Order: sequence, then structure tokens, then C-alpha cells
Amino acid sequence: MSAKSPFQNKIKIYSDGADKKAMLEMAASPQIQGLTTNPTLMKKAGVTDYRAFCKDILTHIKEKPLSFEVFADDFSEMKRQALEIATWGKNVYVKIPITNSEGQSSIPLIKELSQNKVKLNVTALLTFEQVIETVYAVKGGAPSIVSVFAGRIADTGRDPMPIMAASSDLCRTMGSEIELLWASSREALNIVQAEMAGCHIITATPELIKKTSMFNKDLKELSLDTVRMFKNDSDSAGFKL
Repeated sequence: MSAKSPFQNKIKIYSDGADKKAMLEMAASPQIQGLTTNPTLMKKAGVTDYRAFCKDILTHIKEKPLSFEVFADDFSEMKRQALEIATWGKNVYVKIPITNSEGQSSIPLIKELSQNKVKLNVTALLTFEQVIETVYAVKGGAPSIVSVFAGRIADTGRDPMPIMAASSDLCRTMGSEIELLWASSREALNIVQAEMAGCHIITATPELIKKTSMFNKDLKELSLDTVRMFKNDSDSAGFKL
């Protein structure tokens, strides 16, 4: 991983994943300021014991912020899970989805937890209205992260930049304890876009983060590298016409 990224000291890069080896590699890099995961990533990584996995990771990652998500759908159970997760470490942020699976708002619980000093990462936001609700719920509470899924917005054919810029302005007017996170990154360019929009944080997979080593690479040189790749692969495959 290159240490030459021009964005290393301007926007915080969080690694997103649930592979233990990759998480520890990312945590050891000075380019990475925090880590996040979620139940879907854990399932893909083969995690079967949620509590054991999280606590094991926390024996290795003790300083950098680390977000773990509740998975209950009932708000009383969601609160119980959040309060337990919050006890696992001073660097832990509890991820709370903006609604449950039935579309019921999590805002009352988010406000209650935040005002009771639970550090939150409010996740799965896609509209500016959701950002407004969240920011006002956590204002004056514990340090909080507002995660807007810019990549998913882009997947719908919409430009995420306007909502991210507006969300950045709102978060910054509400105090330094509220940080905006560009989530669901799709390409390395998103790091540049997130910084331009004024985001505090961006999450990206380890594979995407490693692509930052190409930032500012000469395009003519990159073109030649690409041609050489095609030649080497066709030679090694033994293609003939």
C-alpha cells in the first residue's frame, strides 16, 4: 500500500470488511484511521459466532475506531444489543440502521442512545431527510458517525455529490462530534469525490484502498502497463490464430 496518497491527511479512510487477516493488515496501516463491518460482510466471511468474532478482533485493534452493527429488528432488543456492544471497548461505535426491516424509524432509539453517551454509527441512510433527522437526534450527544450510502445512491443513476455536500454542511454546523461518512464506495475515485464533498470519513474495501497506490500515476505509463498485461496474458495462455 502506498503512503503517497494525496488524501491521507485530508479525509479519514476506514477499511470495510470482516476477513480477520485483512482487518488486521488494514489496522496496521497508518493510511487507515478506522474500520467498519456489518452482518452481511460477516456472513460472507464465514463468521458464525458474532460476539466471539467481535471480541477477538478487539484484542488486536484497541485504538482505532471500530464499528459493529446490531442485528435485532425489535427496538427493545436492538437497544439491549447496542448497550452490550458499547461495553466491548472504548474504540467501539455501535452501528444502528436508520430503520428496522419494516421501515419503522430508529430515530427515537438513536436519540436515546446518543444522549446516554453511546457512540453511534447511524447507517443505511440514503436521503437528505434521513440525514437531517439523524443529525438532530445525535446533536449534543456522544460522538457520532452519519453513514450515507453514496455508492448505492449512484447505483440508482443519481449523482450522490449534492446530497453528500449538503449533508457535510449540515454536520459541520452541528458540532465537531458529528462526522459524515461516505459509505458503499465503488471505486478509488470515490475517495476524491468524498473529500471534495467535505466528508470526514470514507469506507472502502481493502482491495479498493490498495488502488490508491495508483493515484497521480502517469496515464501514458498506465496505458503501457495495460498493453503489457494483455501481451503477457495472451503469451501465457498460448493463444494462436
